[in-house]
Amino acid sequence: MSSVHEALDAWIDAHFDEEVRFLQALVQVPTDTPPGDNAPHAERTAALLGEMGLQVERHPVPAAEVHAQGMVSITNLVVRHRLGPGGPTIALNAHGDVVPPGDGWTHPPYGGEIDKGRLYGRAAAVSKSDFATYTFALRALAALAPGLHGAIELHFTYDEEFGGELGPGWLLRQKVTKPDLLIAAGFSYQVVTAHNGCLQMEVTLHGLASHAAYPDTGIDALQAANKLLSALYAYNTVLRSRHSKVPGITHPYLNVGRIEGGSNTNVVPGKVVLKLDRRMIPEEDAAEVEAEVRALIADAVAQSPGVRAELRRLLLARSLKPLPGHERLAAAVQQHAQAVFGEPIPCCGTPLYTDVRLYGAAGVPAVIYGAGPRTVLESNAKRADEHLLLEDLRRATQVVARSLADLLVP
Repeated sequence: MSSVHEALDAWIDAHFDEEVRFLQALVQVPTDTPPGDNAPHAERTAALLGEMGLQVERHPVPAAEVHAQGMVSITNLVVRHRLGPGGPTIALNAHGDVVPPGDGWTHPPYGGEIDKGRLYGRAAAVSKSDFATYTFALRALAALAPGLHGAIELHFTYDEEFGGELGPGWLLRQKVTKPDLLIAAGFSYQVVTAHNGCLQMEVTLHGLASHAAYPDTGIDALQAANKLLSALYAYNTVLRSRHSKVPGITHPYLNVGRIEGGSNTNVVPGKVVLKLDRRMIPEEDAAEVEAEVRALIADAVAQSPGVRAELRRLLLARSLKPLPGHERLAAAVQQHAQAVFGEPIPCCGTPLYTDVRLYGAAGVPAVIYGAGPRTVLESNAKRADEHLLLEDLRRATQVVARSLADLLVP
């Protein structure tokens, strides 16, 4: 296969300027989520793919479902390309939605500018980069690798920031696809085979507002919130003792990310709202974790007579666990990543959670691998000046193309 690998590398090198222009065009169409008006980006992507000769299926999610999730529009894209009879179907998934850019940029967040070998822009690294990685890996195989058996699908989806249920989850529920294997958007210096889960909850504490001059006539919801916060942060000490056996994942943890409450400085607060995020290691059961958190909250609130707690689950994202059959996929990607990058590339887990878990829940063995740096922090993903090293894009595209060639050999 070495001659095939060399030919794939050479094709990708020869078409790399085109790949970079494709990524720039994708970055230049905003996909801020919220608000999540992402159908225009899908249309632009579909048009660009069509210009390359690829047949694109558009799968719009019904407006009622999109609006119920707090977004405006979603059209997921699927490209199917058969390389030969029989064989597995391998899907390549990347998401186009992304958090808003925020402040502090020194390069325009939607400019796609290149400076010193880096392409800047929101989603340049996570994960419009892998729209490019996967598209050009597929094109290289289609051009140069006859005699393979199986098919490749591109899944370009638009709901990762809100949990993925209207992205990969929707495609899988609608039976639009059921691949045999999956490679999903990731970074270049590790092959991820497992990730944390996430429980997000909203806790509303109801007391009784009163004039601050007569505090005994009220029930202070903020004091109750203070007791609850102390209990939640003390819970992290317990969580640190629960260790994961997955390399790259340490222990569970809980974060309170938002607090709102009170109406004025001269009013005893009658209502406080907290939003919390509880990360789950792959060894934990999601239902047991939620029951534990709910019990902890109930016990803490019971220490504040007259206060009532209202709990609402915002998100329950289960962890990704390695499935039988992922081994050959992970080994192929790791082997070629080490050859192309010239350094050890570990197989490990990540404390992040992704919509890859939805493929796992559907029984699809998966790994996470794509174009990007060693860590999220290096790329400034979700921060100002997000960027991608173009050499990582080139080499990751070669790794994916080589790996697919190996996996589709009859």
